[in-house]
Amino acid sequence: MLFAIIGLMLGVFLGLYLPITYPATYSLYISVAILAALDSVFGALRASVENKFNTNIFVSGFFGNAILAGFLAYIGDRLGVPLYYAAIFAFGVRLFQNFAILRRHLLEKIQSR
Repeated sequence: MLFAIIGLMLGVFLGLYLPITYPATYSLYISVAILAALDSVFGALRASVENKFNTNIFVSGFFGNAILAGFLAYIGDRLGVPLYYAAIFAFGVRLFQNFAILRRHLLEKIQSR
């Protein structure tokens, strides 16, 4: 848990103080990749609560989902078809499902006290 907190603090620090910018044309790809990464993070939180967390699955899913979503958006952009909607729908649904399960676990834990 300590490593996660240190990593989070380091990530926030780097994000706030490093002048990293990207062209506006990449905003669609980056937003879809961020959504995919958030889906992986919420899935990891859910797995952690259910005592099923596996680091290898998390890391491969985090990068794999982000790359796949960005690639899907890129291919759709080249074809002139908004394929990124499929990634938004899939990752959005999973994100809300994982959040709902986390919320239920938290409420059950609070009510059992």
